[in-house]
Amino acid sequence: MATEALPSARPVPHATPGTLVAVFGVVATVALVTALRLPATVTVVGLAMFGILHNVLELRYVSGRFGAILTGRFLGLLLVLITGIMLCRLVPMLSWSAPAEILLGYLVLAVGCWWGLRRPLPRAAALAALGCAAVGSLTFPAYHFVFLAHLHNLVPLFFLWEWARDLERGRAAFRATQLAWVLLVPALILAGTFDPWIGGDRDGAVAAFAGGGERLLSAYAPPAWLDTALALRLLVVFAFLQTMHYVVWVWFMPRHARAATECFERRAGALRGRRAWLLGAAGAALLAVLFASDYAGGKTLYGAVASYHAYLEFPVLLALLAGGGPTKEQT
Repeated sequence: MATEALPSARPVPHATPGTLVAVFGVVATVALVTALRLPATVTVVGLAMFGILHNVLELRYVSGRFGAILTGRFLGLLLVLITGIMLCRLVPMLSWSAPAEILLGYLVLAVGCWWGLRRPLPRAAALAALGCAAVGSLTFPAYHFVFLAHLHNLVPLFFLWEWARDLERGRAAFRATQLAWVLLVPALILAGTFDPWIGGDRDGAVAAFAGGGERLLSAYAPPAWLDTALALRLLVVFAFLQTMHYVVWVWFMPRHARAATECFERRAGALRGRRAWLLGAAGAALLAVLFASDYAGGKTLYGAVASYHAYLEFPVLLALLAGGGPTKEQT
């Protein structure tokens, strides 16, 4: 399948793979200790400080790096569907909003499969699997949104894995490091390895500010697990992965994937240079004020705005895994 070449994402010359591995190791250790001791604080304060900023910077990277995929009718249809999801999130209390978001989310995935898969059999199999999954999500919507929250924090692994293909040496060590913090550390947390160090009672005031401990936990743990030790472990997992998620999009990609930024700026000159950072910082400041005055309202607004970066990454990944996305003729 003929595709347009993706821009290079080579790291800056002074960032050796060994240095990157060491930095990720140190950062992950600090993030883990903080998430263990103050899981609610890390989750709530991290979202207020870096939520909007990482949205802007992630969209900048994805649009620059995968501009050959996000074009034409494919991009237009995705934006229409994701805008529908945003509207559903703005009215979360209505009876139809959650089912509608679930259906629109699966349509986004279906578009990604249809666009990326060219052979009839794999395409049909993928769409059938999505149909079965959609039935399960509609039957158990609370489980669907908990799964989606955690899945979003795993997505950087795929972008980091793809970024590493341009490393001339040290690729295996770099990728192994990403697997360690994305998969191994959360597995150890869920297994209870770090239970003696979990300090969920130390930030109870933050949990109360966010609507109460049970409400906070319910966003990251399935309903059947809320009264078990796994609920707090899942909150710790989310706090840890969310922190690392922000590290990837706010520090790593802007510094070590500058070619993607340059590609984006050629297409969107209005956000050249520091303007994207200023936009993200301004959004973060406004969100922090809203959180302080009305946390529930702030969370709803953030969830709506975040729809674009949260859902746009999935069809891009599907297109990449399927072989690179649309041909020039299809854009």
